[in-house]
Parts: sequence; structure tokens; C-alpha cells
Amino acid sequence: MKTIVHMLRHGEVHNPAKVLYGKLPGYQLSSLGQQMAKAVAMALSSNDITYVVSSPLERAQETAAPIAEQFGLPIAIDPMLIESDNVFEGTRVERSMRDPKFWLSLRNPFRPSWGEPYALIATRMLAALAAARIAAAGHEALCVSHQLPIWTLRRFLEGQRLWHDPRNRQCNLASLTSFHFDDERLSRISYSEPASHLGPGTGRGA
Repeated sequence: MKTIVHMLRHGEVHNPAKVLYGKLPGYQLSSLGQQMAKAVAMALSSNDITYVVSSPLERAQETAAPIAEQFGLPIAIDPMLIESDNVFEGTRVERSMRDPKFWLSLRNPFRPSWGEPYALIATRMLAALAAARIAAAGHEALCVSHQLPIWTLRRFLEGQRLWHDPRNRQCNLASLTSFHFDDERLSRISYSEPASHLGPGTGRGA
């Protein structure tokens, strides 16, 4: 039995202050982000999506909405898909890193010491992946999450070290990281950017 679980990063967020918004409430999709979500829905229109689940954050649910509507599905909420913790939340990171009060948080980039440990991110994302695979068994699931959690999950399943250079993440806005299963066995991971024609692929937050 073949099952595909798509991990979708949300679309662009309205963030005029250019802060790392993390888990802060009130950060919603920009007009471009809404177009990105619709572009993903269009790209998936012929897929066999039977389950849609989202991070609890607004931007993720808004990204899921046109896809769920297209397939006539409700949006389930899974807290395991949420953005990772980060002490720089609500700040402009470049400025905050020059502030001595944050320096202790930068002591260990391998954990990392400024936020949720990579190992914990991988553990909860593995649980979210398994839950979605079971819910859509024999079909396809669409999970909307955030850049770091999706990238950490991918690196873990590819057997790579979890610490990395954030500038090298292959997980752009409104991108799909798709996990292909034969029964319970992961057979391959694929990546696509169905909304790349609309605008920039990188953004703050996750």
C-alpha cells in the first residue's frame, strides 16, 4: 500500500517589522502568501488528498484552507507540527545577536542553545508524520508546518546531522517536502516548489 505525506511550508507572512515571529499570534499570510496557498492547491488538484492537517498557528491554517476547501475536507490541528521555540522570537535577529543579554543563548549551535533542541523537533515531527500516514493510509496527506521543523525531519530521515547552516535549507515558502511510503517503509523523499513563480522563496520566521 502506497501512501504519500506532503509537508507544506506555509506561504509568505505579512511582517513589515521584519521580526522573527515564531509562535507569536497575529501573524497572517500576506496577499502574496494567499496566492501561494492557492497555487499549491491548484498544483495538487489531481492528487489523492484525503487528510489535511495544520500547525495551530494562523499562517499555517490559512495556507491549508484553499487545499482543504478544494478537496471538501476539514482541517485537523496537530500541535506537533508547530514552529520551534526560539529566544529571538519577536526581535530582529541581526540586532539581537549584538545584544549581550542574548550571548549566553548562542553558546551551543549544535543543540541549539537558543531554542528547541533539534532532537526534540525531530521526535515530534516523526510522530506527526506517522499520524498523517496512518490517517491517509493508501492515499495522500497534506501537513502544513514551518521551515525548521520540516527541514529537521528531512535531515533526520536522510541520516544527516541535525545541526546545519540555516542559509542552506531546501524548504522555501509554500514548498512541498513529500515522504513516499510503501506500507510503513519510507521509500523516498521528494521536493517541489509549486508557487515559486509567484515570488521570493525565503522569508523570516518559519
